[in-house]
Amino acid sequence: MPAAPPGDPVVIVGAGLAGLSVALHLAAERPVVVLAKRGLDEGATNWAQGGIVGVLGDDDSIESHVHDTQEAGAGLVDEHTARFIAEHSAQAVQWLVQQGVPFSADPAGPLGLHLTREGGHAVRRIAHAADATGRAIHEALLAKARAHPSITLRERWMAVDLITSRHVHRTAGAARPLARELSGEAAGTPSPEPRDESPHCYGVYALDIAGRRVETLAASAVVLATGGVGKVYRYTSNPDTATGDGIAMAWRAGCRVANMEFVQFHPTCLYHPQERSFLITEALRGEGARLRLPNLAGEAARFMPAHDPRAELAPRDIVARAIDFEMKKHGLDFVWLDATHLGEAFLKEHFPTIHARCAQLGIDIARQPIPVVPAAHYACGGIVTDLDGRTDLPGLYAVGEATYTGLHGANRLASNSLLECVVVGTTCAERILQTAAEPAPPLPDWDESQVEDADEQVVIAHNWDELRLLMWNYVGIVRTTRRLERALHRIKLLKSEIDEYYANFRVNRDLLELRNLVVCAELIVRSALVRHESRGLHFSRDFPATLPVSFPTVLTRRARSVR
Repeated sequence: MPAAPPGDPVVIVGAGLAGLSVALHLAAERPVVVLAKRGLDEGATNWAQGGIVGVLGDDDSIESHVHDTQEAGAGLVDEHTARFIAEHSAQAVQWLVQQGVPFSADPAGPLGLHLTREGGHAVRRIAHAADATGRAIHEALLAKARAHPSITLRERWMAVDLITSRHVHRTAGAARPLARELSGEAAGTPSPEPRDESPHCYGVYALDIAGRRVETLAASAVVLATGGVGKVYRYTSNPDTATGDGIAMAWRAGCRVANMEFVQFHPTCLYHPQERSFLITEALRGEGARLRLPNLAGEAARFMPAHDPRAELAPRDIVARAIDFEMKKHGLDFVWLDATHLGEAFLKEHFPTIHARCAQLGIDIARQPIPVVPAAHYACGGIVTDLDGRTDLPGLYAVGEATYTGLHGANRLASNSLLECVVVGTTCAERILQTAAEPAPPLPDWDESQVEDADEQVVIAHNWDELRLLMWNYVGIVRTTRRLERALHRIKLLKSEIDEYYANFRVNRDLLELRNLVVCAELIVRSALVRHESRGLHFSRDFPATLPVSFPTVLTRRARSVR
């Protein structure tokens, strides 16, 4: 394999499917550095159970997939984006097969694959590896990345902030952004400070967590593949890495964000005191599992047919809202997901991970229904990008859940997320290769000479818990204007406290994640307050109707100069 040419590497922040897809497509021609703020296997991809969409079967078509994506997206899906992603779905699945992903086989199926069906899909089009697709994909791609001489993988390295032309052009002072840069600014309010007329991203400041030092990483391009914001909520199916880092960094650098109010709550997360983040895949309902109330028996216990004619196969927002409604109506902590009629042999073959984990917790899913609750699962909004992953800031790209491409609209169709990572990851790499790298000028080093070690780490833990509980209670599945306004008021106070802490103490992972989460929380609330209707994942009791015409919620922040 030829060595990559010398020069600044492409720095990819995030080691999930999005980041690794970009890295593997770049590595033959560019050096690549991939940052993972925890272990390489601790991202959201590794947790994905369901699968990846592939328009492969004779009973399927591009038009059918586009239609289903638009239906789920409740009128806010960009049709061009949906069509582009659908047209490249078969190619994406084939590429993963070539990388060695062990998808579940079916000799009679297209490409020899077994396809399953999930809610919102008209046909079976989900390629999967039993019920642990994300892990199978991630392990295969990570093995490829580890073996590639042009890819450097850095575990426990966390991006602190982007290095932009604002840092390069500063006249004095430390590179470290001041607390006032984050405090008290309303989304969409123009900055009174001079606008940077030649913006560019030249790299990242990155914290070596083990070494407790911040390094300056110059880059020919930076790709944000940091995932979503699930940890902003108390209950989530997401791993601990989902703290909105990329969205917050891009926002601070002046990029637009869109549709942040549309946070998807997965309908079926396991309800158990020992396991708060274990997802019960939608594919289980696709194979016939039924939701029912614990306090009723027989067919009368089912409630989904009363909420939607598609019953358990309705899109996620409808199912999650129905479960939330029934839990509140009947005073329940959970509802049952009953798969007992599918049989033990079938469940063990198709859902071995779920069967084994539930068995460890004392639940025999072949003989007992599974207690489930909705949990924050996926952010449908994020950094505004085009289909090549380009952001508003030259030199900065973003791919995956951290982005808004227009694909997911007001609600993501199941298994479109992994597909978007591969398709846009590929086009992003191609665009980077086609773009002449702008040599980075001398970059200022990170300076913590004026700060000290934190004296009370408990402040971070307290603010973290308060923020997540606040978002769960006031900015959850069902919202009101009063709740949102109360949440925004408290978020501003928390943000001020966090900014002060950030300005005076050395950074660590917990502080950086909290700093990013509070930015994302504010963006979610402000976006929700702007939308005066109920649509998809955003349901407001004050505006229960869906407007005839609607548009994405786009927030804009003018980048501030750094002193």
